Amino acid sequence: MFNEYRDYDATGLAALIARGDVSTAEVLEAALARAAEVDPKLAAICIPMEALARERAKLPLHGPFAGVPFLLKDIAQDYAGVPTTAGSRALRHWTPTQHAEIVKRFLDVGLVIFGKTATPEFAFKGETAPQIWDQPTRNPWDLQRTPGGSSGGSAAAVAAGIVPAAGASDGGGSIRIPASYCGLFGLRPSRGRVPSGPTHGEFWDGASSQHALTRSVRDSARLLDAIAGIEAGAPFAIAPPERTYAEEMQRPSGTLRIGYSVTSPLGTPVHPEYVQAVMRTVKLLTDLGHMVEPAQPEVDGHALARSFITLYFGQAAANIAQAKRLTGASDEAFELETRVLALLGRTLGTGEYVDQRSRWNDYARALGRFHQTYDLYLTPTAAQPPNRIGELATPPLQQVAAKVVLALGAGKLLFKSGMVDQLVATSLQRVPFTQLSNLTGTPSMSVPLHWAPAEEGGVELPYGVQFVARFGDEAMLLRLAAQLEQAQPWGERRPPMA
Repeated sequence: MFNEYRDYDATGLAALIARGDVSTAEVLEAALARAAEVDPKLAAICIPMEALARERAKLPLHGPFAGVPFLLKDIAQDYAGVPTTAGSRALRHWTPTQHAEIVKRFLDVGLVIFGKTATPEFAFKGETAPQIWDQPTRNPWDLQRTPGGSSGGSAAAVAAGIVPAAGASDGGGSIRIPASYCGLFGLRPSRGRVPSGPTHGEFWDGASSQHALTRSVRDSARLLDAIAGIEAGAPFAIAPPERTYAEEMQRPSGTLRIGYSVTSPLGTPVHPEYVQAVMRTVKLLTDLGHMVEPAQPEVDGHALARSFITLYFGQAAANIAQAKRLTGASDEAFELETRVLALLGRTLGTGEYVDQRSRWNDYARALGRFHQTYDLYLTPTAAQPPNRIGELATPPLQQVAAKVVLALGAGKLLFKSGMVDQLVATSLQRVPFTQLSNLTGTPSMSVPLHWAPAEEGGVELPYGVQFVARFGDEAMLLRLAAQLEQAQPWGERRPPMA
């Protein structure tokens, strides 16, 4: 058995395999053994693909990650012949007939995929507890807490040492929030940097990007090199970097001017440890020679939240309609909260949706003006630590009320009652910082630079900080991330179960 498996990132494992120090089969068996050891407690892997992986491990593999074990996220990352459930009971047995383009590219660089990771239904929640599976996904740092969402299964698997990297996607913070909660590096690429095909031109009207969660910056950079680039039929082409991202991250960052804020754009509370995470990062950046000062884009946080939640409603309605077309599922196959979101989406007029969608331009222009002065925008990744399992469950009385509303089709009543505005606040107050990057299409990252107990006497938890860059400038983020990783390494910090 390859006992040192968890000591290496994906780049390190690939080098060992290339030198012949260990075989692809040995590395895969080490990954499977680790999964068997810890995943019964985590519930990170929802669809195993062990037989496929063992067959692939027998083949001569090529590419920068030849032989490295990997997991896909169970939404958008279709693997032909393997179900993609998107966390929904309605899609439990739906099986795609072709690989997603991103999966083709993962395979082309030699990755050995041995499973898919759990995600909330249609990636709609900041925690990963879909009803399709027997138990919620848990955070390796504290098994009583969520790893976040919607890439919660991938984050838990990487943090627990099952794999050094796993597929992820981010439509409202779904790479960065789990990265923050699980002590990982999480980069969200620019709109259009990574292809969405062949079944989609863009996900979530361009608000969602695909990539991976990793422990090391170099793995993130090299994986982005593997999956970035135009595909046939894509709606537009984004300018490629001057060099590979693996080369870019090794270049000096230069002196950067960075504006920071620790204030929630919704005016809601921010946990002291997230404030501390930013302030410690400000000191580190200053010590490294960067210019850092308080500043923030002139964006109405409440308006942006309303635009995002409108997208949310519309996507819920569309996802349910698409799932019904694919499988003939009944309404009862979908979770109650998802059905309520879909009702609100169907109630919205097309004019309201288009109006809210057009406001994304306002936020992009405001962020563009900010970036005329500042290279990067620094904030906490989230406002609150990961919630405890079950903490955000809908109370029984509200479930009864929701069923009544659904039975009556009373979506307009919900809008008139003010409950939608309350929903916006309650949905986003824990994670109010990440949606700006999604609606503006800009690249951003969560970097794990701070750990502290969630409360006095509590378990130590990671608290990530977020950086937002100009559109198309993942290179700047990766250069800074590499500098921060060298100045304050986090790779050896592992959760208790790891």
